[in-house]
Amino acid sequence: MAGTPSDFPHRSREEELDIQLAGHLAALLAVTDELRALAPSAELDTASARLAEQVTRLRGGHAPARTSGTATDPCPTALHHRAHTLAGRALVVAASRADTTAAILAAERMDAHTAALRDLTELSAAR
Repeated sequence: MAGTPSDFPHRSREEELDIQLAGHLAALLAVTDELRALAPSAELDTASARLAEQVTRLRGGHAPARTSGTATDPCPTALHHRAHTLAGRALVVAASRADTTAAILAAERMDAHTAALRDLTELSAAR
C-alpha cells in the first residue's frame, strides 16, 4: 500500500548529518576553487585538498566534483563572504555530529575568510 512507512527510505540522524556536512563542505570546496582561479595560493591549494579529503570521507570514498578552474563570480569579496557563510554552516553541522576534524577545518576556513575580507577592506580603504 502506498504511503506506508516502508515506502520511504530510512536514514539515521547521523547519516542525514553526514549528507548535510558533505554538501556544505562540497559547496565550500567549489567556492575555494573559484578563489584559487582568481588568485592562486599555496594556502588555498592546501584548503582545497583538505576539503576534498573530508567530502570524500563523508561520502564513503566518493570524491567530490570539482570546478573547471574558472571563477563564475569575479568578485573576491563576494566569494569570501559566501565561503565564510558556508564554513559557518559546515561548522554547525560538524559540531552537531561531533566531527572534530571537520569542525576544526570549518573553523579554520571561517578564520581564513574573515582575515581575507579584512585584508580586502583595508586594501580598498587605502586606495
